[in-house]
Amino acid sequence: MIELYFWTTPNGYKPLLFLEEAGLDFKIHPVNISKGAQFEPAFLKISPNNRIPAIVDRDPEDGGAPLAQFESGAILQYLAEKTGRFIPKDARGRAEVLQWLNWQMGGIGPMFGQYLHFVDYAPEDLPYAKERYTREAERLLGVLDRRLEDREYVAGPYSIADMAIYPWLRQRIARFEGFANVERWVRTVADRPATVRAYEKGAAINTVPTINKESKALLLGLTGGNVGDTKDQKAA
Repeated sequence: MIELYFWTTPNGYKPLLFLEEAGLDFKIHPVNISKGAQFEPAFLKISPNNRIPAIVDRDPEDGGAPLAQFESGAILQYLAEKTGRFIPKDARGRAEVLQWLNWQMGGIGPMFGQYLHFVDYAPEDLPYAKERYTREAERLLGVLDRRLEDREYVAGPYSIADMAIYPWLRQRIARFEGFANVERWVRTVADRPATVRAYEKGAAINTVPTINKESKALLLGLTGGNVGDTKDQKAA
């Protein structure tokens, strides 16, 4: 069994998409980051960087003790390698998927995170920061749009690369214009039955996806913690 430590953020949905697609036996442990659950000692033993998602594999390949993993990209790669699914077996195909997975981890994730922070959550209006990260978000969307000109998915068949990118763009693509290939790809992934199931489960877990003064302080690191991997609190 896979135990998934989850909240309804873009990064949180990544492993949930995989688990639903693969049909693995799993259990969700909600970690309400709006209430500071990511700082609880029991969770920090699994995810020392105080960020969701994290998993514990109760049946690792070596037959040993339960194996914990944190960082969403590492979790996706671990699950793909464990199951042999959603990552090609041939070297070239595998390399293509992994480079787009890491493109998301190094680009879409942090840059859209900064974009959302300064546009939606920052306590003061900073036009320079808004313009900088809006431009970078648009640049990255342009890269993805060109990639999707002649293909249904990002790197061959549906893969962990798509699972990594999709949650960040599921609703955010509506904020931007001129990326028709990305919009089409978002609709394609959204229509997958496993995607529907994943977001239904998320909506049932986080039934009041709101931001208040206390939760905003937690998200912005004003309480001594840092939750940079969990900026989006809406059940997207």
